[in-house]
Amino acid sequence: MAQIVIKVENLHKEYKLGVINHGYLMRDLQSWWARVRGKEDPNSLISMYHNVDVEKKSFLALKDINFEVKQGDRLGIIGKNGAGKSTLLKILSRITSPTKGEVKIKGRVSSLLEVGTGFHPELTGRENIYLNGSILGMKRKEIDKKLDEIIDFAGIEKHIDTPVKRYSSGMYVRLGFAVAAHLDPEILIVDEVLAVGDAEFQKKAIGKMEDVSTNEGRTILFVSHNMASVRRLCNKGILIKEGSIIQTGDMEEVTDFYLSEFVTDNQVRSISFEPDKSLPMSITGIEIYAKGKNKDAIFDITDTLCVRIRYSVYEDNLAGINIGFTLSTNDGVIVFYSWDVDNNQQLLKGRLKGDYETEFEIPETLNLGQYLISINCGRVNVGAIQRFVNCIAFEIENIKVDGYTKSFSRGGFIKSDIKWNFKRI
Repeated sequence: MAQIVIKVENLHKEYKLGVINHGYLMRDLQSWWARVRGKEDPNSLISMYHNVDVEKKSFLALKDINFEVKQGDRLGIIGKNGAGKSTLLKILSRITSPTKGEVKIKGRVSSLLEVGTGFHPELTGRENIYLNGSILGMKRKEIDKKLDEIIDFAGIEKHIDTPVKRYSSGMYVRLGFAVAAHLDPEILIVDEVLAVGDAEFQKKAIGKMEDVSTNEGRTILFVSHNMASVRRLCNKGILIKEGSIIQTGDMEEVTDFYLSEFVTDNQVRSISFEPDKSLPMSITGIEIYAKGKNKDAIFDITDTLCVRIRYSVYEDNLAGINIGFTLSTNDGVIVFYSWDVDNNQQLLKGRLKGDYETEFEIPETLNLGQYLISINCGRVNVGAIQRFVNCIAFEIENIKVDGYTKSFSRGGFIKSDIKWNFKRI
């Protein structure tokens, strides 16, 4: 019987909003004295004695999380943006500590949570491989044996002796994953960061995780919004909503529940985002509607869909920026990508400070089904600045003619309109 390698009990994580103390010396002393005695913080949300003023300044990112992971399991962790998935992985990776509760881990952990995590920007790719191996407790001879395999898997032979500060986000991710997967960790933790890589590398990375789990008995924890990737890789699943686990079990059952409860039954055709002026630019909203129809009308298979994206630029003559759009099915299969610079390369030369609105059309090509839209802005050779995954959800339905449903669908994602020529020979 496989042994338990991760056990999480009564886990809570609380953040203070906008302050680094309680605002009153008395409360700071209360909290300090409670920590000294190993007691609960009386000024914490998770304490039974919290008051209204403190509650307004606190946020519970995780609430009473409990689960176990056995050796060799491939656990998929899914949920909407802001559910607490990344916070959980940071606690499991010992990047941050829980406010309350206990995490027991047996084995060496390697994690890939953010682009460039664990890399020193001034060191070369080769030097960073040795640095990461040393952090994991490996000897130089052990790393030497893995070096060529890591470089080959990452596909950056020409740049391995270049400082990683000059790497693109894709190169960062390829090297980061190669290091994490090849330096013999018993437990491998991977966040949505793989989405930065190209489709070929994502497939290669998932294949590698399958291989090390099946053939070497390693444990995988994988966070992704791509349901197709999660279904393929993982055998167990956890669904998190607003910091709490609401479903566990077989991965297919968990993803089916997520899609039915949180995606397909809740269409979201427009959404606004809080501007983030700490960034060079910020996406502020997106909406989708059927051309020539009321904006609340049902989308049917004959509609041309219009997409409108709003964003703000906070620096003058901001160069190398692009807005990315991804359309996928509700189980994570990509239908297509598009960028606003595809047919306007002049945009890469620079954008003036100000507010912008851009639009494009999706011709009447989509078949029946549920679809999701993700959007991001990025910078050439740097990577994503902002990303909103599956922020829009909509459904394409059949059209009714004279009270009867007339189906134009024959399966697949794209509605075919192929012209056939006929002649006798």
